[in-house]
Amino acid sequence: MTTIEISIQYQNLIDKILFLYAGELFKDEVKKAKSEFFDNAGILEENSPQFELRMSQFFDWYFFSRELSGYNKSPLSIAHQSRELRLTPEEEVRLEKLRTHRHGLFEFIKIKDSNIYLKDLFKNEKLVVKESPWTFGFSSDEIFEARLIPFEDSYVFTKGFCFHPEDAKKFILSEVKRHRKDPDLDQELMMLRLIKMRYKFERYRHVDIKMIYSNEGKLGL
Repeated sequence: MTTIEISIQYQNLIDKILFLYAGELFKDEVKKAKSEFFDNAGILEENSPQFELRMSQFFDWYFFSRELSGYNKSPLSIAHQSRELRLTPEEEVRLEKLRTHRHGLFEFIKIKDSNIYLKDLFKNEKLVVKESPWTFGFSSDEIFEARLIPFEDSYVFTKGFCFHPEDAKKFILSEVKRHRKDPDLDQELMMLRLIKMRYKFERYRHVDIKMIYSNEGKLGL
């Protein structure tokens, strides 16, 4: 089975679970989550060229990371308990793989024969995503956020990439270093904050990027 087929299977399972946990029964929860995710960054119009990518980022965060009110766990963490989902044995196996996903900030090294060589900045480890259908948009000058799902001796990407501008690299590396030194700091919150900074940067091109990617909070981040 190809990595494209595996990627589609994982995405279909994510969509199936989201159909429940982001559906009508959870519409108020989704509204609340969007307020949290897009706070201080602004919701894009549907005709925006960034809309699809940004919503992919939101639903990845909602599915993998955000705790549902009253459950204190993410949809991923509680999906196996749901009778409504009626997961097949094959889907249950994939669900366990999803629960071992790797979420982090990465540095692009190179592409060779459709294999993407990366460095996980939090873990300071090099890894390879073999035969990836996603081979565009990567630059050694930009740090990006991604989620990787284990597949055999490699990984497949989810859809919610976030590429940060080159001029933000120094700030991001300093934040990574700070979080690696202090295990009490929350990496998930840091990456969510960086997503908001990325889209604040899109909205305020006239503002010096150092005022956006900053811990001084001058623009409400």
